Amino acid sequence: MDYGNLFRLDGRRVAVVGGASGIGREAARALVAQGAHVIVADRDAEGAAETAELAVGGGGEGAPGHAPAPAPGTAVAHPLDVLDPDAVRAAVAAWEPLDGLVVTVGVNVRKRLADYSLDEFDRVISLNLRSYLTLIQAVAPGMAERGRGSVVGFASMRAFQVEPGQGPYAASKAGLIQLLRTAAAEWGPRGVRFNAVAPGVVRTPLTDQIAADPAWFDAYAQASALKRWARADEIAGAVAYLVSDASTFVTGTVLTVDGGWTAVDGRYDPTV
Repeated sequence: MDYGNLFRLDGRRVAVVGGASGIGREAARALVAQGAHVIVADRDAEGAAETAELAVGGGGEGAPGHAPAPAPGTAVAHPLDVLDPDAVRAAVAAWEPLDGLVVTVGVNVRKRLADYSLDEFDRVISLNLRSYLTLIQAVAPGMAERGRGSVVGFASMRAFQVEPGQGPYAASKAGLIQLLRTAAAEWGPRGVRFNAVAPGVVRTPLTDQIAADPAWFDAYAQASALKRWARADEIAGAVAYLVSDASTFVTGTVLTVDGGWTAVDGRYDPTV
C-alpha cells in the first residue's frame, strides 16, 4: 500500500453533478487538487464553467521552501438538467469511462405539511430522490463492467433529525440513504461503491433563508457541538475520501459531517 498517495486521484475521471456552487463547487475543487479530471455538471452552465476555472487555477505551487505540490487535475463544464432522463443518459455516455460520481443537487421548500402543495412535494422528491435513480441507472452499469467505481450522494442530518417545516425534504434524504444502500448491495459484488455524506448546517445558497434571520441563524449555530456553521469547503474532504482509494472497503454507509449536531442533539448544557 502506497500510503503517501492514498488520497490521490491522478488519472481518475469524476463527474460532480450540481457543481456550479456551494458544496458541489468545493468538492470539484478538492477532487481536481488531488489530480482528478472532473466534469462539472449543472443546469447553471455559467456557474459550472466558473467552478471548472476556479478548480484548475487553484493549486500546484507548494509552500515556499518546500517541494512543489503534486500536479492538479483538469476540469470541464457540462450543462445538465438532471430532471431530464434523456439528457442524463446522453451526458453519461459522453463522460464515460467514469471512476466516480458525486451528486450534490437538492432543493428544500420549508413549509409545514398542512400547507404543502402536491406540486411542491413533487419538486422536492423529483430533484432530491428521483434524479439520483436516473443518474445511478446511467452510471452504475459502466462502472460495473470495469469492476470499480464510487458514487457519493448528499443526504443530510435531516435524514435522522427533523423539525417543523422539513417534512418532504427530510423524507427525501432518508429515502436517498436507503436508495444508495440498496445500490451498494446490488452493485457491490461488481466493485461499485455507494455512500452518502450527511452534512449539518452549511452556509450555501440553499441556506440563504436562514442566514437572513439572525435569531434562526444563531440558533442553528448553537445546536452543534462546535457551535458554528460549516463552510462548504469543510465538506469537500469527505467527498475526496469516499472517491479515493482511502475508502475502498467503505460502501453502503453514511458519513455524517455535522459538527456534532446529531451527537449532542442541540441540548441545553447544564451546570453540573
